[in-house]
Order: sequence, then structure tokens, then C-alpha cells
Amino acid sequence: MPDTKTNHKLTAAETADLRADLQKQPAHDVVSRAVIKNGVLAASEDPQATVRLNRTFSVELPTGKVSNQKHSGRCWLFATLNTIRHQFAAKYNVKDFELSQNYLFFWDRVERANMFYDNILRTADQPLDDREVAFYLGHPDSDGGQWAMGAALVQKYGVVPVSAMPESFNSNDTTGIGAALNLKLRKDALALRQLVADGADEEAIATTRAQALKEVYRMAAYAFGEPPTTFDLEFKDDKDQIHRAAGLTPQDFFNDYFDVDLDDYVVIANSPDKPFDQHYSLPSQDNIVGGKHISFINLPLADMKKAAIAQLQSGEAVWFGNDVLQQMSRERGFLDSHLFQVSDLFGVDLSLTKAQRLATGEAEVSHAMTLTGVNLVDDQSTRWKVENSWGEKNGEKGYFVMTDDWLDDFVYEVVVHKKYLTPEQQAVLATAPQALAPWDSLA
Repeated sequence: MPDTKTNHKLTAAETADLRADLQKQPAHDVVSRAVIKNGVLAASEDPQATVRLNRTFSVELPTGKVSNQKHSGRCWLFATLNTIRHQFAAKYNVKDFELSQNYLFFWDRVERANMFYDNILRTADQPLDDREVAFYLGHPDSDGGQWAMGAALVQKYGVVPVSAMPESFNSNDTTGIGAALNLKLRKDALALRQLVADGADEEAIATTRAQALKEVYRMAAYAFGEPPTTFDLEFKDDKDQIHRAAGLTPQDFFNDYFDVDLDDYVVIANSPDKPFDQHYSLPSQDNIVGGKHISFINLPLADMKKAAIAQLQSGEAVWFGNDVLQQMSRERGFLDSHLFQVSDLFGVDLSLTKAQRLATGEAEVSHAMTLTGVNLVDDQSTRWKVENSWGEKNGEKGYFVMTDDWLDDFVYEVVVHKKYLTPEQQAVLATAPQALAPWDSLA
């Protein structure tokens, strides 16, 4: 019996056996040529995917032009504002009205820095290689986020039209400013930890912290522009009627023009690596001190889909978190679990369950998009219409189509009005959430 506790050295006989095994595979030379010439994905693509991904939907919301996050990780914010702007578009009959993502992204940078300083001071007595400290230092400034983070920003800072704070070079491509902020925040972390280690008084720590936040604000203002405190609203609706209002604050604009209470919405997760019918939170991901907390109820897949369908049938779009990098054709806008049949190509079983993907790190919530339609056959979903934020050159003018099994496999969160929860689910929501670790699979 081999000793599994020591390293195994490959022998010449074993490498010869590996070569011999390859030669025994059916048509191995044909497969090799196809993969080397065309790549793994093109060689394994299923041509029947085009048939499965018919763009006909029995439930479909009216939509306009898609937005474009460009070279940034702001999908969560784009998806949040997309769901809000659809309501505004229906109310004011203006299809292509867009809200400023740059405005809220600015405040997210400042608020996240403020939260980061709190986390660094709270853990200042722990070594740098402590897992939680290392987590905070690993990505102190990040484009990524969750629905509740966008909701918290809207609730505190309101919204403005894109005309009041347009995109900047740095919001369209966050590489440079992201690297600069990461460097600054890590440097600040070392300074604050040293003050604590030296026994500095609270006033000295607070002064250093306040100066550091002023510098973050300055960097964000130089990179994105300083956000307006008031603006003049002016837009033309689809009937060519002009709408004007002067001197609005961002908070007044949201409160007066948008009929949505973000506290009425709940995140439903489908994370089968955890017990279902439980309420969870991710405090390490919160972006605003005193703001909305990231929490979700973990439900079976059928319950998550039922709530999403009900909201679409009511005429309201659905924010959803997913792993878009799996089984996706960006150019054609296809999301299909069987789009690339890599297991068949290699003759190797590469299947994992959803729970196994989450538990091993194979799965991640890498993207957020918006559901704007669904096709139902005998009340069962077969495919979904997806509004992405990658511009009009991807998919069908920016819209993707998703098979039902792709949702089953790679969708992890949807955001719905809590009225679509059953009484039993409402009871779960009312319980105190269990806090998850910063490195949880849904983080």
C-alpha cells in the first residue's frame, strides 16, 4: 500500500504509462489538433446552444439602451441603478434615462476607506498575518460589491442623472486610481497600527485617521470629480415633453421622483453549501457605517426562482448576482450550462455540484446583472432575458439570454420585494442573522 504521507516522485515507468494511456484514447490525435488549433472553448462549443437560446420571452419588460461599466468592476452598482431607473422610465415615459454611477462610486470610495480604518483599528492588536487582518489588507479598495452596498449609498446620498456627474476616465478604467488607493490605504493601515502599538491616545489616532480620510477624498475628487450637492434636472421624455426642476439635492431627487423604498427589498441567496431557510449577514462587506447591512436569506432554488418570476410578472426588474465567467459567450450574449462541453472534449468528468463549487472556490459571485424577462412554459421558466452593463456591442444590443439551467448552476442571489416571500420566509427574515466570515463563498 503506498505511503500517502510522503511526496510521490514520478518514475520513468509512470511517465511512459501516461504516454501509453493517451495513445489509447479514441481519436486522440484528431481531438488534439482541434484543441491546439481552435482553443478549448471553440473546440467544445455545442452548436445546438443557438436553438436553446431563442430570444422569445412570454414575460418581458420594456427596456432601452444598456449602460456600460467599461474597464471597472462596478457591475453591482450599475445593476442597482438599472433596477431603479426602469421604474423612473415607466413613471415618466422616458426610456433611456440614465443615473450617474460615477456619483455613487465616488462616495463608495470614501465610505469604504472610512470603514477600512475602523476595521484596521479594531484588529490592531492582531498580527499582520492574522486571517482577518490579511483579508482587509488584501483588497482595501475594490470595485466589487453587493446589492445592499448600492442600496446603502442611495439611501444616504441619493442619486443624480448622469448629466449631473458624467463618467470620468478613472471611473471608466479604475486601474490607476484603484492601485493608488490600495497603496494609500495599506500605508495608512501601518501608520494606525503603529499608533496603537505605541500606546497613542485616542485624540492622536483620531487626528491621523481624519487626515487620512481627507486625503482619500482628495484623491477621489481628482480622479472622479467632486460630486454635486445640488443640480438642475432637465430631460425630454419619449413624447418630446421637456421636464425641468432647478436646485434639486440628490436626496430630494430620489425621494421625490422615485417610488421605491429600498428597505422593502431582500436578497434571496441559493448557496447549497450552507443550511437553507436561514438568515445570514456579511458584516465584513458593509460599506457605510450606520448604513444598510448586507444580509440574505438562503433558500432552495425553486423558491428563489418563484420570487424572481413573480416580480418580473409584476413589471419590475430583478437584480441578480452570478458567476458570469462560466459557460458564457460574451460576443453573442449566451449563458448556457452546456454551451462548452469540455468534459466530452477531454473525456474527463469535470462536473461538480453547486455546493461543491462554492465549497472549493470554483464558484464565485463574479458579476451582477438585471433580469428583464422570462419565458414560461406551463408556468415553468425555460430561459431568461438579461440586461448586462457591458455596452451595446455584446449580445443583442447589450442584452443576454440565459437558459434556465444556467440560472440553476451559476446564479447565487436575487433581490426581490419582500411581499413575494411566503409567511414562513418572512419569519426567517425576521430572525437575527448569523454573521459569516469575510472569506465566505458568497463574499
